[in-house]
Amino acid sequence: MASFTTFVREQHKKLPLIPTTQDCTGGTYIITGSNQGLGYECAKHLIALSANKVIIAVRFLSRGDAAKAKIEAETGRKGVIEVWHLDLSSYDSVKEFVKKVETLDRVDAIIENAGIAMAESIIAEGLESTLTVNVVSTMLLAVLVLPKLQESARKFGIVPHLVLVGSEVAFQAKGELEKIDGDLIDGVSQSPMPGKRYEISKLLLLYAMREFASLHPYRETGVAINYVNPGLCNTELSRNAGWVQWLIIAIVRTLLARSAEVGSRNLLYAAVAGKYSNGKYISACEVKEDHVASWATNVVGRRIQQRVWESLRKKLNTIYSGCV
Repeated sequence: MASFTTFVREQHKKLPLIPTTQDCTGGTYIITGSNQGLGYECAKHLIALSANKVIIAVRFLSRGDAAKAKIEAETGRKGVIEVWHLDLSSYDSVKEFVKKVETLDRVDAIIENAGIAMAESIIAEGLESTLTVNVVSTMLLAVLVLPKLQESARKFGIVPHLVLVGSEVAFQAKGELEKIDGDLIDGVSQSPMPGKRYEISKLLLLYAMREFASLHPYRETGVAINYVNPGLCNTELSRNAGWVQWLIIAIVRTLLARSAEVGSRNLLYAAVAGKYSNGKYISACEVKEDHVASWATNVVGRRIQQRVWESLRKKLNTIYSGCV
């Protein structure tokens, strides 16, 4: 696990823009939560790098249309961006979105960037909404889109990437999941954890990604599945935080945060990181497994990882029978 000194040093590191025009020309990319912040900057870079199609998946189409117009004006490229509706608080919305993805000729990468951090507990699809959006719907989309990515790998001889955008704050949830008896996701949803659900959701997502990738190794799928930490960035993620938490975040961001554009470079790297990134943790435009806390990968951590997956598997199969 990275020390605070390492965190500060990495926050100030000048991150490279790894993908080239050669990497992106002809490709189709999907980015969720992309009308602003990291997703918006990621989409703009892909357009500038000559991607053939960039789909920005948004909850509100009007905001997506505004982002599209702005990117087109800034890059000078039109007819490349498509705006698709996706609401991760609704499982039906995820399933409808995947139906549209299946109509595409190819998908080079899907970058699952959409996420929320809520100050108050709000229920969506029977769970606290942070878990619904950041974990269950995110993994539902991952599971359902994997066959399309596999098809693209076979058909075009490419290495498609499935990128789950996480956070280093996952490691601030040390010991929280061990407190839960029974179903982990239900247990977290029902437990009073003010100020902790976002961190826990990102830890759950990390465990889910690692297990999902181990069950779908690159040698069988031809798809690289990874988890990327964009670092602390100036975005609107904390807009729903309580005022005390918001004030603390604002002060820390003033001192240490990257711009959304710099943070987006991590997402872009993860989208082209290659087959050896499968199941791996990415940060500062590198695969950095040494940044994963040892307690998350030891015997106890592996046991928790299996519990996370079993809880998630039951939920996903209830939402979409037989998907995992």
